[in-house]
Amino acid sequence: MSKITFLKGDATYPVGKGNKIIVHVCNDVGAWGAGFVLAISKRWEKPEAMYRSLKHLRTGYVLGDVQDVFVTDEDDKEQIIVANMIAQHGIIGERPPLNSNVHSLTWQAIAAVEPPIRYDSVRKCLTKVNNTAKMMNASIHAPRFGTGLAGGTWEEIAKIIKETITVDVYIYDLK
Repeated sequence: MSKITFLKGDATYPVGKGNKIIVHVCNDVGAWGAGFVLAISKRWEKPEAMYRSLKHLRTGYVLGDVQDVFVTDEDDKEQIIVANMIAQHGIIGERPPLNSNVHSLTWQAIAAVEPPIRYDSVRKCLTKVNNTAKMMNASIHAPRFGTGLAGGTWEEIAKIIKETITVDVYIYDLK
């Protein structure tokens, strides 16, 4: 079980010494352009490019997968990885399928009933991230992921973190 430390600041500038993994939730439809990913793209080009490259693979975007993207140089003393965690099915604002029998409901109303976050996929992703963090002797850094556009609750995400992560976790709230 991990301890979660809350900080004021920007998760794209993680604090402390040693290797760091910045985690965030991505969707399974290839959409990148709102939320925390804007801060990531402003700081580094590679995480977005790597995420978008999944579109061209036969497997595409698979819920529960993690894409580890090194954003520091190989020879840097301390490594930073951005972990693109595929743990959101669709996006809010996306139209429901035509055969869904929900023609009278908006997608936002549907998302309120079943938000895009997939907690089982968050659990799978964080288990993988924890294994990488232990192997690299890294800490984990993030905003309150899975709670904004993904529609999850922080209480559920924090519970999953405590159940799956065994390294130090730092959660950032913007000043």
